[in-house]
Amino acid sequence: LTSCVKTCGTEALVLIAQLKEQDTLATAGSNGLRAALGSVLDTAQKLRPRGLELQQGELGDLVEQEMAATSAAVESAVSRIEEMLNKSRAVDSGVKMEVNERILASCTDLMQAIKVLVLASKDLQRDIVEGGRGAATIKEFYAKNSRWTEGLISASKAVGWGATVMVDAADLVVQGKGKFEELMVCSHEIAASTAQLVAASKVKADKDSPNLARLQQASKGVTQATARVVASTKSGKSQIEETDTMDFSSMTLTQIKRKEMDSQVRVLELETQLQKERERLGELRKKHYELAGVAEGWGEVQE
Repeated sequence: LTSCVKTCGTEALVLIAQLKEQDTLATAGSNGLRAALGSVLDTAQKLRPRGLELQQGELGDLVEQEMAATSAAVESAVSRIEEMLNKSRAVDSGVKMEVNERILASCTDLMQAIKVLVLASKDLQRDIVEGGRGAATIKEFYAKNSRWTEGLISASKAVGWGATVMVDAADLVVQGKGKFEELMVCSHEIAASTAQLVAASKVKADKDSPNLARLQQASKGVTQATARVVASTKSGKSQIEETDTMDFSSMTLTQIKRKEMDSQVRVLELETQLQKERERLGELRKKHYELAGVAEGWGEVQE
């Protein structure tokens, strides 16, 4: 591309020089410059990301595909949770089984709440399209409102991805290989993704639409289910940790002092890591909001 641009500049300078001279003014031609500009355009088109090659007429189909994929991801997550629960009941007992059952039950409730929200989002989108397209086809409406449509696609993908990641985290926790904190973060992340879908869905909605009310109610259901996942995970973590309490009965005074010093060092290390990670999270969130605002334009009521 750089080479093509340089060639284009050279051709432009040649043409300008020809236009300045009386001897070459009559024969000056722009064919060389036109060809160079064509090369720049062709090369730039080849460098475009594949997603940008999507024809606007295909946006409507892509919305349906992504919403269907999201529903499938949620259904798959529910099935996986059921499998994990059955496996845990077969191999675990006591506190561990109790904790796993409570966590997985709350995860199932969250997935069911998300399923309701996705269905409500589909119904509201149908209302918006039917009420706003006039004589245009559904595909034409999605194409005309391409930024809104792309926001729906992005939000739907985020929900499907979030469901998969959360179930992966739950699977590791149940097996004793994962961190409880990671599951809590994943549950918050999927709640944020569903909020993103709600925001994208209702941008063009009639404020008195019954389906908008259903969507908002479904969003509250997701928020409540997320809180239950976090609560069950926290209580489960506490129960597991209580069973792993340190035994001081056989330790000498020197050993206890050594443990105390080690613990103080570890606390300082974790505090430093926590501060650095908070700063990193702040930068990531700032960049995410910047990119989301530019790419999705949900704040636009009209195209």
